[in-house]
Amino acid sequence: MFRAACGVSFFFCLFSSAWAGAPLEGLDIVTATGAHHYEVEIANDEPTREHGLMDRHEMAVNHGMLFEFPERAPVTFWMKDTYIPLDMIFIDADGAVRAVVENATPQSEALIPSRVAVVGVLELNGGQAKAIKLKLGDKVKAAFFAH
Repeated sequence: MFRAACGVSFFFCLFSSAWAGAPLEGLDIVTATGAHHYEVEIANDEPTREHGLMDRHEMAVNHGMLFEFPERAPVTFWMKDTYIPLDMIFIDADGAVRAVVENATPQSEALIPSRVAVVGVLELNGGQAKAIKLKLGDKVKAAFFAH
């Protein structure tokens, strides 16, 4: 299920094998423990954001998906048809981490809101945020974010 309300809130189905093997882009998350490199698929249009990583049963440890939005707004995700636990990192235009949801429950239809306006959401395997000691204010460095 996907709904958009005039750029104010988005509801997403997460994860799809349809995009498995899509080109990857490098991304770094800088925390107090250093820079942590990931290879991410980019979801930067409505069809890819809607479909996300739906139906995938695994994802490499250093991989993820970066959802890029055309304007800064609160966003809402859910885990319907998602089979692996995810950490969701909500990111502002300057790359600053504004909110983190750890280990979202697979296949749950509970809504997961950003609670703040963001331009990007990074999905990583559940446990990655804790493993790199991710905190609010840490920086995500990728081509999409201003530096």
